[in-house]
Amino acid sequence: MSKKLFIETLGCAMNSRDSEHMIAELHEKEGYETTDDFKEADLILINTCSVREKPVSKLFSELGVFNKKKKADAKIGVCGCTASHLGDEIIKRAPYVDFVLGARNVSKITDVLHKPKSVEIDINYDESEFAFKDFRSSPYKAYINISIGCDKSCTYCIVPKTRGEEVSIPLDLIVGEAAKAVQNGAKEVFLLGQNVNNYGRRFSGEHKRVNFTHLLKKLSEIDGLERIRFTSPHPFHMDDEFIEEFATNPKICKSMHMPLQSGSTKVLKDMKRGYSKEWFLNRVEKLKSICPDVSISTDIIVAFPGESDEDFEDTLDVMRKVKFEQIFSFKYSPRPETEAQHYTNVVDPDVASQRLTQLQALHTEFVDEITNAQEGKTFKVYFEELNSDGYVSGRTDNNFSVRVKGSEELLGTFRDVKITSCARTMLTGELVD
Repeated sequence: MSKKLFIETLGCAMNSRDSEHMIAELHEKEGYETTDDFKEADLILINTCSVREKPVSKLFSELGVFNKKKKADAKIGVCGCTASHLGDEIIKRAPYVDFVLGARNVSKITDVLHKPKSVEIDINYDESEFAFKDFRSSPYKAYINISIGCDKSCTYCIVPKTRGEEVSIPLDLIVGEAAKAVQNGAKEVFLLGQNVNNYGRRFSGEHKRVNFTHLLKKLSEIDGLERIRFTSPHPFHMDDEFIEEFATNPKICKSMHMPLQSGSTKVLKDMKRGYSKEWFLNRVEKLKSICPDVSISTDIIVAFPGESDEDFEDTLDVMRKVKFEQIFSFKYSPRPETEAQHYTNVVDPDVASQRLTQLQALHTEFVDEITNAQEGKTFKVYFEELNSDGYVSGRTDNNFSVRVKGSEELLGTFRDVKITSCARTMLTGELVD
């Protein structure tokens, strides 16, 4: 009988891809098969996130549950960003944890498995040219890392301390991985990096200097690849060349994630984001002028230290001007090893909560307006998920989620769908024959 692996993934898409890498390595080298029931697992992994405080506090409560209910001889490993910054403190607080593996050390998963109480958290370890074994959660879409680490110095962000300096993965490896995924049935690739449009800034070896726009063009040459998505581009690096390639390349999905963080130029400076409110709005205007159907999503932090009522109103002003299709919004959460952790001009928690509520209420108005306007329209949808309620779901080019009544023969196909009803998170439609 094969050994069973249970893995819980917290956080971003890069964590999801790291989990796929670990699953592949453990399957090929150790014979593990995945299970959805941790109680039957021989190995339990938690791939952690440390961007906000809540996932970190959740870690130890999850560990306690796993330890109490797991098989007697099952091993527990903690991986990812929280592993990187807490290190051996995790084992001190939870002595039953068998090993700790940092976000920059994914390729060592089969090594630490056999080293009791091993702690591998070197954020300078270079995996940019490591040939991972192949595993994908979906045969229809391939997540592909194009860089690791981050060179930004945003004052609120712990990622550079958990994933190390930014290193780009060589162009030929990315194109080769994408081509292989297409050969195996994927029609869409999703490129991952902390700042994807800073691609090519640094390689670990000698490689021809290229940029993100060039990478997009090379990927577009792959026969059978129909769609290219990516996250997250940094507003600072959104030059005209990049925007024009995004708008005119038919294989690039017309959905852009632009992390705003704050609409206040003063707060953006305090965050060390490298751009102003005016620059962000200029880039949006440029984007929408040549790509009117683009959908734009964003990240917003409210109540960053020193944020005044006027600063917050600037954020609302950007919200009204852009009308984001989707936002990921949070109250500021101080993180260890960040500059902002030491700022003393903290916003009152009640004020922070009120601002978050107001921001999300405003966004809800826009979402209702945007989604209701889709009724009666026809979209080309790429179907990739079979639901338990008799529906099959997929996404439009500009990232609306759409479902239709259907079965598994729709999976992996593009079909025209006319929208018949709209909800905030899902459009429902009928196939157009």
